[in-house]
Amino acid sequence: MVKVTLIKSTNGEVKSVKATIAALGLSKIRQSKTFEETPANLGQIKKVAHLVKVEKV
Repeated sequence: MVKVTLIKSTNGEVKSVKATIAALGLSKIRQSKTFEETPANLGQIKKVAHLVKVEKV
């Protein structure tokens, strides 16, 4: 399991990055969600790595 926390705003980002953040279920700064370590989830997290903090749980 990984815990993903949004730490930066999506202002100024391209549509695909904003859509990926929304698909992860993050909308507010400092909001966190936990995910299984599947290839699909890890790919989404890698795409928005500059906006989120990732921790192993």
